[in-house]
Amino acid sequence: MRKVVKFKAKINWSTWLILVILWNFGFPNATPLQDVLVAVFLSILFIIINKLQSRGLQKRSSRSKFRN
Repeated sequence: MRKVVKFKAKINWSTWLILVILWNFGFPNATPLQDVLVAVFLSILFIIINKLQSRGLQKRSSRSKFRN
């Protein structure tokens, strides 16, 4: 179970990094402030995604305890 969580965290981080890189190359004339704002927005978005994923994992694991 922990390996799955770590793997998903690495995937989410890699996706975030790729999106930030694409932003920087896609909008080369963006100001540094815009770069920071987009990176922060993406970070918050991925924090929300991580929380939703962890809630889903908790629900799945708690359900399996009642299946006997």
